[in-house]
Amino acid sequence: MKKLLLSVFIMASALCVNAQKQAKVFFTKEITPESLVRIYDALGVKAHGHVGVKISTGELGGNNYLKPTLIRNLVDKVNGTIIECCTAYGGSRQDVSKHWETIHEHGFDSIFAVDIMDEHGDLRIPVKDKKWIKYDIVGDHLPNYNFCINLAHFKGHAMGGFGGVLKNQSIGFASTAGKGYIHSHGVTSKVPDAWQYTQPQDAFLESMAAAAQAIAEYFGEGNIVYINVLNNISIDCDCDAHPHAPEIEDIGIVASTDPIACDQAAYDLIYKIKKDEKNNPEPLRKRIEKQHGYHIIEWGEKIGMGTTKYKLIEL
Repeated sequence: MKKLLLSVFIMASALCVNAQKQAKVFFTKEITPESLVRIYDALGVKAHGHVGVKISTGELGGNNYLKPTLIRNLVDKVNGTIIECCTAYGGSRQDVSKHWETIHEHGFDSIFAVDIMDEHGDLRIPVKDKKWIKYDIVGDHLPNYNFCINLAHFKGHAMGGFGGVLKNQSIGFASTAGKGYIHSHGVTSKVPDAWQYTQPQDAFLESMAAAAQAIAEYFGEGNIVYINVLNNISIDCDCDAHPHAPEIEDIGIVASTDPIACDQAAYDLIYKIKKDEKNNPEPLRKRIEKQHGYHIIEWGEKIGMGTTKYKLIEL
């Protein structure tokens, strides 16, 4: 009898522990300035100090990036600064002056304070997972910020399969040199030399996860939150000047204090969509699978960045 009771107690304890490991992910189908503020408030984490709101300002010519009118209420609420870094592939955002022109053309600097964090240089911060990269190279303005809202547009990506908060926190925070370093999985930070070393694919994805973890560790627990907006969902990234037209209807917004759970929830929502006259999710799924895109989530969980187990709480 005692053994039976002990077994029941152990099982109950295990269930309790597993339940505690679940991350909370908030979800709203409404994509408006008001709902973005509401889902941020639901997280229960108050922004403080100098707040950076990390977004992609979008490549000139593209139109799927998160618009200033959508994010304005949230940025105003936290008195935030839009933070960005330059790219590593040419286009309208690798050169600083052209990047400022793109920011202006897309209307960000007319509404917000904007900071290109690597405008004047970069710096190295530590990484915990040194399998591929030995440090993370980020814009040297990063120390100016005490709190971060990682505000990502969830969509496809030619190299990563998809881009959500993990990509926004790894490639997004990296300087031009840092982007080269991650894409070449630690071989070189020189651009364009880095583009010769983009394989194997999993090395790139694992390097992204390690870089994202470095940013999370830099800010520390309670100083960063994660939001994925699932609208204008193209198979192409906002870094593409001529992205493919979206083939999936807008889904909503997910938010969490756990970046792994936040991307997992967005990924799951994509995979729940059924093909019909309004939705064709197959091209995006094929791109994700071709690029082994899910691996960034599973590797991020493996190195201790968060959990894929979550409870979806609809607002």
